[in-house]
Amino acid sequence: MKEEKIEVKGMSCEKCQKAVESAVKSLDGVKEVKVDLKAGEVDVKFDQEEVKLTEIEDEIRAAGYEVK
Repeated sequence: MKEEKIEVKGMSCEKCQKAVESAVKSLDGVKEVKVDLKAGEVDVKFDQEEVKLTEIEDEIRAAGYEVK
C-alpha cells in the first residue's frame, strides 16, 4: 500500500471536494481518499499493483482540476 499527497489547484467549494473525492475513489486499487479543500491537497492510499499515481492524477484532471 502506498500513500501520496497530491497538490490540486482549482478546488474552491464542497462540491469541488466531493467531485475530486468521487473521481479518485472510482479507480480500482484506491483504498482511501481525503481531500483537504483549504490546503488544496488530496491524500490518497492505493495499491500500486492495481493503479498508478499517474492514473490518479489523470482522473483528477479529467474531473476538471489541475494537478501540480
